[in-house]
Amino acid sequence: MTLPTRQIGPFTVSAIGLGCMNLSHAYGTRPSDEEGAALLNRALDLGVTFLDTAALYGMGANERLVGSAVMHRRAEFTLASKCVLDAVDGKRVLDGRPESIRRTLEGALERLGTDHIDLYYLHRLDRDVPIEESVGELKRAVEAGKIGAIGLSEMGAATIRRAHAVHPIAAVQSEYSAMVRNPDVAVLDTCRELGIGFVAFSPVARGMLARGVRDDAYVPGDIRLHMPRFLGDNLRHNLSVVARFDALAADAGMTSAQLALGWVLARGPHIVAIPGTRSLAHLEENVSAATVNVPDDLVKAVDAVFDGTIRGPRYLAPMQAQIDTEILPGEELAA
Repeated sequence: MTLPTRQIGPFTVSAIGLGCMNLSHAYGTRPSDEEGAALLNRALDLGVTFLDTAALYGMGANERLVGSAVMHRRAEFTLASKCVLDAVDGKRVLDGRPESIRRTLEGALERLGTDHIDLYYLHRLDRDVPIEESVGELKRAVEAGKIGAIGLSEMGAATIRRAHAVHPIAAVQSEYSAMVRNPDVAVLDTCRELGIGFVAFSPVARGMLARGVRDDAYVPGDIRLHMPRFLGDNLRHNLSVVARFDALAADAGMTSAQLALGWVLARGPHIVAIPGTRSLAHLEENVSAATVNVPDDLVKAVDAVFDGTIRGPRYLAPMQAQIDTEILPGEELAA
């Protein structure tokens, strides 16, 4: 199958890509490698040409899964991964020093079973290391042919400009959905101005905009157990808001996930969405959104639903400290 495409730096990719994290990380008990491999291959069969992984996901397990499952189809997709966030001796670390980036990249190439990663992101900003030093190391990796282009994840406009001055940035990745609008403050405009692609992760709001969250009875190990807006009274309020969104989708003849993804793509031609899933049925639903048209009046109606209505911080304080993307006016932050 062939899906509509968009440009991310030098790469032409499907407008809907696949975030691979869910297959190894963050949402409780992970599927078997066989199940993960089946989903990855089905994504390629459906026309997805953009796969996104990271060293951190599953403490390296996600890169190994991608490497074993689809590297025999390497010509069919653009491969993205990430450094700076990594696992050292089984523990999560944030380390943007050049020597640590080199170590993570070498490990990633081995786990993926390749000598070249198309797009390599700094996963988060290490505030103890000048961004110029971290990007400089990735520039050397480009020159060595180990990576094709440089990306940034969850970084704000000022940091993007500093990084871009060292080496052209191909893509900026941040959480972005109708419910999480932080990139609207400055990042989307900065990317548009500088000719940088924007990659939206969690475009269905970690399942909230895909009818995947109806209570907070998450399984152990689910990342949403540490996200205040997905818990307790905050969640109950937010689900009442999302019910209005679900009604808009139904009235438009779409599923909620299709409207959520269509809304993201309608925000600009330089935007690509990378929803993740463990379900083949949800994968097919997500991919179908690449051809869904969300008219301007429906975009505005969705905007009105979420205008200042979501309660609860996006992250607890330790995680929020690693986020450089701008804070929304009036956004609630964890103490």
